[in-house]
Amino acid sequence: MDPWPSYVINLAANTRRMENSTRQLEAQDLPWLRIEGVNGWTLSEAELAEVYDAERNRRDAKHPLVPPEIGCYLSHIEAWRGIAEGSAGGGFIFEDDFAANERLGEALRLLSIPQERWDMVKLFSFDAEPKMLDTAPLGPFTIGTPYRVPTCLIGYGVTKAGAERLVPRALPVFRPVDEDQKFFWETGLRVALITPPPIEVGDQEAETGTIGQTRRAMRSDRSRLGQAWHNLRYQMRYEWQLRRTRGRAK
Repeated sequence: MDPWPSYVINLAANTRRMENSTRQLEAQDLPWLRIEGVNGWTLSEAELAEVYDAERNRRDAKHPLVPPEIGCYLSHIEAWRGIAEGSAGGGFIFEDDFAANERLGEALRLLSIPQERWDMVKLFSFDAEPKMLDTAPLGPFTIGTPYRVPTCLIGYGVTKAGAERLVPRALPVFRPVDEDQKFFWETGLRVALITPPPIEVGDQEAETGTIGQTRRAMRSDRSRLGQAWHNLRYQMRYEWQLRRTRGRAK
């Protein structure tokens, strides 16, 4: 079976990252399209205000979003829109710093087979042994529902129906896009994880710099103590919501 198309999010200035992504996908004969990434630094204050809910961010997010984080979220929305409007049953989205192993093509072909198990599937987790609620074999892989949805969105799949659900609810943004997907009870998506992962985090160097570098360079308007207390409350609320949603599964 032919795999769903892959969408690679890439800022125009990051040519080396795009070359690496192209090489990896074409080496495994995977169809792909480039998504022009949104550079948050080029957005005016008015444009940022139109897509960013600062009030909800203060209430329901860990920290204020920096412009590159907002641009990153907008880029993923464009990829979701491409899947929602496409003819395939879904698609795979990659940030351009992914590193594929030799089984990526096999994984994407297996995940493109019609199924009723998931709406989004993560291809990577920083947790080497994630706790799973249920599992099933998928060729040489295992697929299941992670108790705690991995944060990273370096590579993942979304069904067409899932993308159609994500697009209209996405704006305005108030959390980073990868953090937002952990709140699966808000999106209504069934999120799965495939193991062992067919990708990992690749070279982080970029001509445009990284979100982490930008965040470290910008100061929050909260004191250190205030930020620590805010983060603790945020994490406690998340854990409570997660336990309530997962029920007795721990």
